[in-house]
Amino acid sequence: MTRRELLAGAAAQLASRRKPNIVFILADDLGCFDVGCYGQKLIRTPNIDRLAAEGTRFTQAYAGATVCAPSRCSLMTGKHQGHAAIRANHSLRNGDRVPLPAGERTVAEILKQAGYTTGIFGKWGLGEPGTEGVPNRQGFDDWFGFLNQDHAVHYYTDHLWRNERKELLKGNQNGQRNDYATELFTREAERFIRANRTRPFFLYLPYTSPHFDLEAPDDGPYAAMPWSQDLKTLAAMVTYMDTGIGRVMALLRELRLDQDTVVFFASDNGAGHKAMIPFFKSTGTLRGAKGEVYEGGIRTPMIARWPGKITAGRVDHTPWAFWDFLPTAAELAGAPLPPSGIDGVSMAGRLTGGPPPKRDYLYWESWRTRRFDQAVRIGDWKAVRLGKGPVELYNLAQDESEAKDLAAEKPELVARAREIFRTARTDIAEYPVEPPARKR
Repeated sequence: MTRRELLAGAAAQLASRRKPNIVFILADDLGCFDVGCYGQKLIRTPNIDRLAAEGTRFTQAYAGATVCAPSRCSLMTGKHQGHAAIRANHSLRNGDRVPLPAGERTVAEILKQAGYTTGIFGKWGLGEPGTEGVPNRQGFDDWFGFLNQDHAVHYYTDHLWRNERKELLKGNQNGQRNDYATELFTREAERFIRANRTRPFFLYLPYTSPHFDLEAPDDGPYAAMPWSQDLKTLAAMVTYMDTGIGRVMALLRELRLDQDTVVFFASDNGAGHKAMIPFFKSTGTLRGAKGEVYEGGIRTPMIARWPGKITAGRVDHTPWAFWDFLPTAAELAGAPLPPSGIDGVSMAGRLTGGPPPKRDYLYWESWRTRRFDQAVRIGDWKAVRLGKGPVELYNLAQDESEAKDLAAEKPELVARAREIFRTARTDIAEYPVEPPARKR
């Protein structure tokens, strides 16, 4: 055996023992059917489509919540909205933003303790400057982006945050528009990958596209389309993000990290551009959109890719949700979970072809114009209660559009849903079920 062959064999053995890199790419307000591999016909997403072709596409995956901050909280902490520390974009008690408490164990902290270098580039939404909720105090070594969702609507902002310090963007001073947020986050992700290519890393890449405001460097391939300007810009934002994802994947291949990296792609909630949903068919036949506990508000695209481990081109109908990511990542990394307090179950076995994990139900709660809504999925059954209204019941296997309420025909399932609505949650001061009256 030649020296080159010996070295190649040693490298292969080392690679086989290496913990996999974990990359989670998150879109913002992207509808479940806004990408080509889920049936989109008008918006071009070739790189996301390639992820699906080279990995597994899940058809019944769910966001953590109906809107931004609580959904990201569930993703980071492994807790559904009945137990999460953040359950709305603002406190219902006083209107302030609620930071992740210091005692929360995030997926970044768990992976960091397992030897991972951790980085986030994009939109955080879980802690204001100086609070315990900022990324660097929640397990991330390297951070660049928006801290809150109101700031994150400005794609040509004059500043972003880098590791707890405000960084002015020279290209966007004095009315200039040269530094586009999506491009900046892609560059930072590329820098992070290059800097950490010899050690296991966790890269969280939460793009702000295609959340409002509608801003793109240009109309891209849609310039000649006979559409409104808003439609062109929205499509261009998604395609621009897709191009960034393609660059990240190309770099992983260039650095020969492809086989050692698990990549996930999802959106933080249902389609947010409600006026444009009918044109792009962003929610397909699903009912509802962002802010609602019906399927259109919480169903998300979910793709997982890991060459040689996750079957390429597979379509999987297993239901799972954002709070399953933390235990999944922990198992992939060989890291121990906190002894209690996690609602999610690991999907690691299912990703690589094993049986679906056992679970009792998936649970959501949401405040919509200060009305407290709840939803639970039990097998193929979905129960919804809007405010103090009656429990609605749908068979998703037969009625994905949630059009036929079967509550009257299944009183036993309605009773079980009511019990879950009562017991699946704990009260929390910042999000009372009966919010205080607004001051006039």
